[in-house]
Amino acid sequence: MAATDFTPVASLLGGALIGAAAVMLLAAKGRIAGVSGIAVRLLPPYADSELAGRIAFILGIVMAPLAVLLVTGTAPVPTIETGPALLALAGLLVGFGAVWGNGCTSGHGVCGLSRLSVRSLVATGVFMATAIATVFLTRHVL
Repeated sequence: MAATDFTPVASLLGGALIGAAAVMLLAAKGRIAGVSGIAVRLLPPYADSELAGRIAFILGIVMAPLAVLLVTGTAPVPTIETGPALLALAGLLVGFGAVWGNGCTSGHGVCGLSRLSVRSLVATGVFMATAIATVFLTRHVL
């Protein structure tokens, strides 16, 4: 298994951009930047009249690698060290968890914790414990 690169500058910049986007959405629209909540409201029946804004938000996430390519001249190269079946199972479990937990890591971990939400503190603790256990199991047991 390959080691994870240590990229403190890129990570700090990415975190600052995520935080800035969350603050701007809250300040401009009074909305929490929870990606799962924004994405699910793209499906019919549409919950509100902000469909264009939701599409723009998701497109911004999807188009980020293109922005990196334009700025740096090199595209990020994703590496996924598992097969399609396990990847599909992981996606389903993450989707289920986001629905069951009433939000995802962006809604709870970024926006909820910054608002001192106890529910988000518990949810983020569960996310992190699950992530730590999953990494341990996949790297040392399975």
